[in-house]
Amino acid sequence: MGIKKQYAEKRIKELSEELRRHNHSYYVENSPTISDFEYDLLTSELATLEKMFPEYLSKTSPTQTVGSDRTEGFAQYRHRFPMLSLGNTYNIEELYSFDERIRKMTDGPVQYSCELKFDGTAICLTYRDGMLIRALTRGDGTIGDDVTENVKTIKSIPHFIRFAPHASDGVPAEANLFSSPNTGHDHQEATLFTTQDSNSVTQTEAIAPPADFEIRGEIFMPYEAFDRLNLQREEEEETPFANPRNAAAGSLKQQDPAIVAERGLDCTLYHILGENLPFATHSQALSNARSWGFPISEHSALCNGIGEVIEYIRSWDEKRKFLPFATDGIVIKVNDLALQRKLGFTAKSPRWATAYKFKPEEALTRLISVDYQVGRTGAITPVANLEPVQLSGTVVKRASLHNSEQMEALNIHIGDWVYVEKGGEIIPKITRVELSRRDSTAQVPQYPTHCPDCGSALVKREDEAKHFCPNSDHCPTQIKAKFVHFISRKAMNILAGEATIEQLFERGLISDFADLYRLTKEQLLTLDGWKERSAERLLESLEASKRAPFHSVLFALGIRHIGETTAKMIVSHFKSIDALMAATREDLLAVDEIGEIMAESILQYFADPKHMEMIEALRAMGLRFEAEESAGRLSDALEGKTIVISGNFSVSREEIKSLIAAHGGKNTGSVSKNTTYLLAGEKAGPEKLKKAEKLGIEIIDEETFNKLIN
Repeated sequence: MGIKKQYAEKRIKELSEELRRHNHSYYVENSPTISDFEYDLLTSELATLEKMFPEYLSKTSPTQTVGSDRTEGFAQYRHRFPMLSLGNTYNIEELYSFDERIRKMTDGPVQYSCELKFDGTAICLTYRDGMLIRALTRGDGTIGDDVTENVKTIKSIPHFIRFAPHASDGVPAEANLFSSPNTGHDHQEATLFTTQDSNSVTQTEAIAPPADFEIRGEIFMPYEAFDRLNLQREEEEETPFANPRNAAAGSLKQQDPAIVAERGLDCTLYHILGENLPFATHSQALSNARSWGFPISEHSALCNGIGEVIEYIRSWDEKRKFLPFATDGIVIKVNDLALQRKLGFTAKSPRWATAYKFKPEEALTRLISVDYQVGRTGAITPVANLEPVQLSGTVVKRASLHNSEQMEALNIHIGDWVYVEKGGEIIPKITRVELSRRDSTAQVPQYPTHCPDCGSALVKREDEAKHFCPNSDHCPTQIKAKFVHFISRKAMNILAGEATIEQLFERGLISDFADLYRLTKEQLLTLDGWKERSAERLLESLEASKRAPFHSVLFALGIRHIGETTAKMIVSHFKSIDALMAATREDLLAVDEIGEIMAESILQYFADPKHMEMIEALRAMGLRFEAEESAGRLSDALEGKTIVISGNFSVSREEIKSLIAAHGGKNTGSVSKNTTYLLAGEKAGPEKLKKAEKLGIEIIDEETFNKLIN
């Protein structure tokens, strides 16, 4: 018994620490290191040990607390009602046990509200006198981050509530079982319900929204927006998001609402909270919320007893594949609110709700052939051509094989039957081969030794998994891809497309970016299908592109690893292309978001004489290579001073950065010997504090900062 107890104590500590690390990766970094299923297994093991040895159960155990997504850079507020999480199971039999526990607490039949479990990020919206006044993330369940300005960019979330008191037809009856799979909204999380008992209201009555209430739900990213975002990130050589949930959470925590607005986020809401709300059932509350203009699920269903619940689950296990957004299970809630209150809560979750989770979605299909694509930076990516198969709302015909090492690990052969998942890739990925169906004549695909386009011998660096074509200045595919990037909307925004670039390049009219600005109407009219107006519009857009800000020009150059956001930070720091070209490695590393890999890429780019010649040619054409001086300059109080900020303040970090710039200072993301001050707010990063103390950097608080700028 002693040995067993000692093992349990040790294992409980190990599991608790491991789960906390995974919570941080999932909620804060939006980059999970294990699957949901693996996480749930670890949680189940910990809960079992804590039940066997309750003396080792802590209030701070991951089984007793909600994972936190609180981050620096946002004001934080306490939730009026705690935001709890849901218990879950992968076992149908456990749902019968759940139902048995519910029925012991009531004499009559139990009706359940069943809803799709949406894989997004939880949000809590507060409305007062019909107006949205605050949006908080889950945070740690008690305190959340204020993301109101970001949430206001999501089109499906109303800023004001609309209500037509006589439009009773606008309040639909409670959903029928097995609603059709279309583009409705669904949800994930359970929350504390505070409705008091009231007289029953019929389904056709439209109830006016309360003067003060909260409504909670899920912010998510549809597959179409997710694929578009990851394609953009791949073009900018940024790491793709692992899944739509991480993309939604990461997007919601952007400091710039304009970036959030471009991400294509959507929302579904599923729970109303407030004092003395006039509803008797959960479904009745949501029906009225829909009549007020809120996005409420179209796929919910009322089920009479656990048998109908199981039937609903089995129907959606197949239908979910045709939805345009990610779902990973079904949420089952007791519909009667009085019974919900009677059942109550555990420390972490409601006793009146649970979630059944589906196994990860995958499809089985046959591999026809493998293509080898050349990217803008010369990276060679093997892509599998598949027999078409339905997966995650789309028909899949191609899948990523990543690199030669991945192909070897899969032991893949042409003609194999393969399992495909739609994860964080631009196109789906192959996860494994069904070896039992392999034909004896199947052949191993031969990875190329030379570039499929220009024929140059491929190279592979020790620190990278991909092979590269080193012929960046003469490989046609790479050159054309760089032009497509240069003319893109977020770069120079020139009115041309990939087909136009193809024609211009093939006819020898362009070889570097400056050639675009040398084009004439006569040359353009030689292109297939071009008329005078088309030529004039392109020339007009070329002229207009000369007014593009420096950060757009820098992004357009296509320097490896430098995306749109990083380009803005670089411009904010260095102000001109000349200062950037003269920067040392240490200067570059002092910029927020720039690490060793980015710094090396910038240094290599400007070390190439051809790139310097092209930049001078573009400068001569009139492109902007200097940042415009801010019209909002207030003083020179911080002139020549470099400030690093860390922690939470009374205003947002973006406002702090704006104040630093407005008073002549420079903000960087990391502490170095060039730092003048570390501006430390509440919960400042311990590593930054430690480094500042080590280097003798003065640490100031918000009050001191305000005195510095008067």
